[in-house]
Amino acid sequence: MIVIAGVQTPEEHIQAIVEVIEKEGLQAHVSRGSDRTIIGLIGNVEPKLAEHLRQMKGVENVVKISKSYKLASRDFHPENTVISIKGVNIGGDELVIMGGPCAVESAAQIDEIAARVKAAGAQVLRGGAFKPRTGPYSFQGTGVEGLIMMAEAGQKHGLLTITEVMTPEYVDICVEYADILQVGTRNMQNFDLLRKLGTCGKPVLLKRGFSSTYDEFLNAAEYILAGGNPNVMLCERGIRTFESYTRNTLDLSAIPVLHQLSHLPVISDPSHGTGRRELVVPMTKASVAAGADGLIIEMHTDPDNSMTGDGVQSLFPDQFADLLKDLELLAPAVGKTFHTPGIVS
Repeated sequence: MIVIAGVQTPEEHIQAIVEVIEKEGLQAHVSRGSDRTIIGLIGNVEPKLAEHLRQMKGVENVVKISKSYKLASRDFHPENTVISIKGVNIGGDELVIMGGPCAVESAAQIDEIAARVKAAGAQVLRGGAFKPRTGPYSFQGTGVEGLIMMAEAGQKHGLLTITEVMTPEYVDICVEYADILQVGTRNMQNFDLLRKLGTCGKPVLLKRGFSSTYDEFLNAAEYILAGGNPNVMLCERGIRTFESYTRNTLDLSAIPVLHQLSHLPVISDPSHGTGRRELVVPMTKASVAAGADGLIIEMHTDPDNSMTGDGVQSLFPDQFADLLKDLELLAPAVGKTFHTPGIVS
C-alpha cells in the first residue's frame, strides 16, 4: 500500500503520517518526487489504518499495491534511482560502461586491460576473481589474490571495479576490494547471499536468472532492498530459449519493461547475452537504443587464449574502443551522455 501526498505537503505532516504507520508496527519508506511524495507501507495493512491515513492532513490518496515486490516497484518510488559511486552516476543521464575480462588471470593481464578500458573511455573495470563454472575441473578463478590485483589496477588507472561474489562468506572480502558486487545468473535466487548483500553497504549488480520471469527477478532485488541496501542495479544478460545459435537470447524488451515496473537502473550484458563476438557490437547499440543505463562488456587483450574459454564472446581492445566511440554518437539520441577521450563534443 502507498500513501500519496502532494509535493507541497509540509514536512511535519509527512512525519505525522510516518509515525502513525510505524506505531502499527509497519515500515514506512518515504520517496519524494518532483510532483508528489510517496510513502510506502511494508507489512499487513488493516482496513482501519488505511481509512485513518486517508483522512490525515496532506494525504491525497491511499492506494493498495498488489505487487509482491514493494521497494523495487516504481509505484513505491516514482523517480529513477541514481546510484553515485565516486563521481560516477548510474541510472541518470550518464551512460556507464563496464569493461574487462571474464576473469582476472594475472597482475600484468588485468593492468594492461585496465589501461585499455580507461583509454577507451569506460568508467568501470570488470573482472571475476571467483568463477562459477559448469564443470568442476574448469578454471575457478584466482580468488582473493585476483581481487587484490583488480583493486590495484582500478586504483592505478582511475576506474571503479566490479566483481562477482558467489557466497555469503565472501561478501565481506569483496566489499573490501571492489566498488560494485555482482550477483551472477546462477545465484539470482541464492536468498542467503541476497540477504547478506542487503547489509553490505556496497552497490550490487543483480543479473537476471537465465530462466527467470520479470517478477522473479524483481523479487530477488527486493531481498537486497529489504535488507537496507537501496543501491541495486538490474542486469539483463540473456535467457535460455530453444535457440542454440547464440549462447543465450538477449531479451531487449526487458530493458523498457523493467524501467516501467521499477525505478532501479538497468544494465545490459550483450557478451553473455549472445556469446558471440560479432553480435556484441550490434546488441550493445540495440541495448542503448532500448534505454539501458549502462553496459557490461567483456574485453580481453588475447581472447583466444582466455583461461575461462569465454574468449569467443570477448571483444579485442580496438573493437571495444571503436564501439565506445560509436556510443558517444548514439547516446544523445536516447537522452544519455557519454564521452570518450578521442572525441570532443
